[in-house]
Amino acid sequence: MGLMEGLFLTLINAVACVAFPKLLSVILTFKNQRTEAAVQTTVSSNNAKSKVPSFPY
Repeated sequence: MGLMEGLFLTLINAVACVAFPKLLSVILTFKNQRTEAAVQTTVSSNNAKSKVPSFPY
């Protein structure tokens, strides 16, 4: 392996190490926002249907 090939692979590795965590962070943030929105919708619809029991105290 020549010097140029080593430098090329090092450059590719450096770009991958910087870009992959950023891409992963964006994907996980988007997924969490969708999950939170679904949970909030479910909770709000369940709260509208539930009734608070009254006890004779």
